Formats: sequence, C-alpha cells, structure tokens
Amino acid sequence: MGKTYWEAFKEAGISRREFLKFATYITGLMGLAPSMVPKVVEALETKERIPVIWLHGLECTGCTESFIRSKAPYASDLLLNVITLEYDETLPAAAGILYEKNGKMVRSGLIGHLDKVVEEYKGKYILIYEGGVPLGNDGRYCIVAGRPYKEDVIELAKNAAVLISIGTCASWGGIQAARPNPTDSVAVDALVNKPLIKVPGCPPIPEVITGTILQLALFGMPPLDDQGRPKQFFGNRIHDTCYRRAFFNAGQFVEKPDDDAAKKGWCLYKIGCRGPTTYASCGNLRWFGGISYPIQSGAPCIGCADKNFWDKGPFFQREKGIVLPNVEVDADKVGIAAAAVTAGALAVHAVAAGIRHAGKKDDEH
Repeated sequence: MGKTYWEAFKEAGISRREFLKFATYITGLMGLAPSMVPKVVEALETKERIPVIWLHGLECTGCTESFIRSKAPYASDLLLNVITLEYDETLPAAAGILYEKNGKMVRSGLIGHLDKVVEEYKGKYILIYEGGVPLGNDGRYCIVAGRPYKEDVIELAKNAAVLISIGTCASWGGIQAARPNPTDSVAVDALVNKPLIKVPGCPPIPEVITGTILQLALFGMPPLDDQGRPKQFFGNRIHDTCYRRAFFNAGQFVEKPDDDAAKKGWCLYKIGCRGPTTYASCGNLRWFGGISYPIQSGAPCIGCADKNFWDKGPFFQREKGIVLPNVEVDADKVGIAAAAVTAGALAVHAVAAGIRHAGKKDDEH
C-alpha cells in the first residue's frame, strides 16, 4: 500500500501513453461512458492500491484459472499494478508458517502475514471468496489447518470492507449444493452479512472478474441488479447479444446436435439452450480475449450463471414457457408463403377496387 496505481505503473516501466490507453480501455470495460475517461485517469493517479484477501472453499479452482487468463486487463497487470494480493491460497509467492495465520504461530510466538494484513487494513481490504461453504457435520467437509474452513470465512469477513463471491459455487452454492446436497453447501452470503458483489458463472468470464475488481477498486460498489450482480456484466440475456438470434426470430432451429440445421449454425434453443433466460456477457465479451463461447462452438448454453442451474432439468431439453415464432423450414417454403401473402393482398385489393368501382356507378346513376 501507499502507492497509487499510476506510481505502480511507472515503477513497472509503463509509459504515460500506455497508461492512458489502459485507462480508456477499462472505462469501456466497466460500462462507463467515454466522457468518464478523465475521471478514470484521475482515480488511477490519486487512489492507493487496495489490499485483497482471496479465499478458496469447496471448488475446482476453475474461477482462478479463468481469472489468470484475462486479456483486458491482463491478470498480471491487475495483480501487480491495481491491487495488492496480500493472501491467496492458490497464487502465493510465499508459503509456510509465516504466511499463514494464528494457531501454531501464536503458540510459537510468530505472527503470520495474514494476521498482519487483517490487523493493519481492518475494515479496508476486499475479501474475495471462491467456492461453496460446507456447513454439514459442523463444517468438517472442508478442513484446513485442523479446523473447519467456515470459521476462517466468518473470521476474515468480519474485518473486510466488501465481499466478492467469485463463481457460481460462491454465489449460489455450486454443483456440490445440487440435490441432495450431502455436505449442506451454501453460498458465502448465507454465512456472513457484508456488502456483497456476486460474480456467478462456472466459471465467470475472465474480464468479468477483472472488470468487477477494477470497478470496485476505482469507484466503489458498481450498480447491482436485484440479485447482487454487476449490471454492466449481467444486465442483458445471452439471447439479446447472440449472433444466432436472427435464426430464432426466423423460427429456424437445430432439432438434433448433428442435423443439417446444426451445420448451418441455426438457433440451439430446441436442444436446450438457456440463452433466452440467462443473464451474462457471453454473447458480447465471449471467452479468452473474445475467441469463442459455448453457443459459438455449437453447444447450447446451460445457464451456468443462474441460481440452481444444476437442478433445472436435463441440459439438452428445451425450456418451457418461451414463445416461438413460426418455423421457416427452407427458402422455397418461405417463398411460397410470401407468394401466398402477395396473392392474398392482391385479392383483397381487387375486391376493394371492385367495391369502389360499384360505388362509383351507383353515384353516377
């Protein structure tokens, strides 16, 4: 701490030009108007880097794997120039007794780095939590350093300024919370009461993770929806930004994953795509630098950012309650339909013309 973002950039050898390009880019990433670029530059020049503690519960580490693949900004830029990652059980430079917290260290007269961070930045640090929290059997389904992990979560959340739940496990309980949920896994906000930002996804898009952290570090809490998710990343359905939307509107659907319609790239709704009901940025940001996303690769969206998506029925079964347009099977039938409409219009016109003509004759008589 003690350094502003701009000072950290200069120490890293980044030019003023690159710094301004970075500020311009992240302005768009955070969903801000171009007129806000000067405000972003000012924040980067004046605000101190914020300390972060990142915890890992019941998880596959997929969210961290996604995070380190962020392209804009690069995860390395965020870690080295924007935040100070004081503690992380997956990406630490340090290890061992001096890195950890209390317990044996207290008895031996040693104070761990995590203890120092909590004491020095009490009420100021961001707590990022990844994974579900198991409550079953007194939390014994996740034991770290001899005690239930839920105790660490509760203790470290007490002194945090803000909590970010990264991924569907932390936000909604995760796959391990699927019926019958033998470990009694829950979302982190079921355990602690703190200002919370939810970033669901299995895993979330890399730039959604870094963009949310950037927004919080520079301007505080971002605008959230009624589920606690950042509106700039969860404000639209995947359906709204999907490049296959035109096929949906035309009623052109894939019936089987290997049929001719699939080869043509038609809409995947009938084979289970949950794009019409899932709010996420997959359709516009896509994944790993905009390379692709499941729908683009031919796989229907399974709604992994949704609450309880794992218990919402078979993934390849179409959702009910979505009104479908008329189906256009091929160009010939579309042409026939258009011709029929034209013929009908001509017939109506002829009848109307006849009525007008007859009316004119009556007037003449």
